[in-house]
Amino acid sequence: MFQLAHLADLWVADQNPMASLTTSCTGAVQIRWNEQRLTHQLALLCAHLVVALVALVGIGGATRVMEAGLACPDWPLCYGSLLPGGRMNMQVFLEWFHRLDAFVVGVALLVLCVVSLLQRQRLPGWVPWLGAMALVLVAIQGGLGAITVLALLPSVVVTAHLAMALLLVVVISAASQQLLSVDQPGRQAQGLGWVWVLLAGGSLVAVLAQCLLGGAMATQWAAERCLASGEDCQWLAAHRHLGSIAAVAVAVQAVAALRMPVRPLARGLSLAAAALVLGQLGLGLTSWHLQLTAPLVTVAHQVVAALLVAVLTAGISREVAHG
Repeated sequence: MFQLAHLADLWVADQNPMASLTTSCTGAVQIRWNEQRLTHQLALLCAHLVVALVALVGIGGATRVMEAGLACPDWPLCYGSLLPGGRMNMQVFLEWFHRLDAFVVGVALLVLCVVSLLQRQRLPGWVPWLGAMALVLVAIQGGLGAITVLALLPSVVVTAHLAMALLLVVVISAASQQLLSVDQPGRQAQGLGWVWVLLAGGSLVAVLAQCLLGGAMATQWAAERCLASGEDCQWLAAHRHLGSIAAVAVAVQAVAALRMPVRPLARGLSLAAAALVLGQLGLGLTSWHLQLTAPLVTVAHQVVAALLVAVLTAGISREVAHG
């Protein structure tokens, strides 16, 4: 029946050139619409992945704060099972749920990689490469997670584990904005817009460095030792100094976004980043005032840091996509 229908279409096209032109135009529009829909669906997948990755950083922070990093002594199972119901308590649940979230993220990135490879002819050329890179990064992240447990939480590996998670936040956040911008009209490059990109990029680097310094400090319990006995207070001093630099950098890029010709969404994300920095400073001061005795405040401090990385990356990516 398909062959007969195809032959019938060819016969109609031979008899009526205008019908042939109409059919070709309709088919081109349909293909274009399908490509746009595929790109939009991948952009939504990346946006959801950003949320999942920020949550993953938060759950990892909660696992550390509650000293649950070794609550499941084996890997990848927990007490030899997928669901350690008989062993379940708050610490085991946190470690188990952290692994579950990581597994969901890994599956989603696998889907992104496979779909982008199978549909590469309908997508921008960089998308399959991005999918493959993200899959490699999450595989490394899983390996670092395994070493973290099996090697009994070595500080360097735990910090590298956090660094890889933040790198995934950057990559996927940038990808979501690039995919959303594929079919939107561009504009002529403007020098001042690129100045803002450089300022925002510098602030992103400062925030990432601050996150890693905070992670390294946390893995060694330096803040707790400083409060308890006055030891290792140099870590806390460095964290404060770098935090001040990062806050100033984010404030500068926010002011620049108001005065330079950047896209409205990039400007909004820039201002959102400045608001997050204010919240982050408030959480940090509150955590110190409470002498690190409020786990929810400490975890919120880490979640806002990861969210700040995602927002800064999204703003830069959106501006670069239309630059």
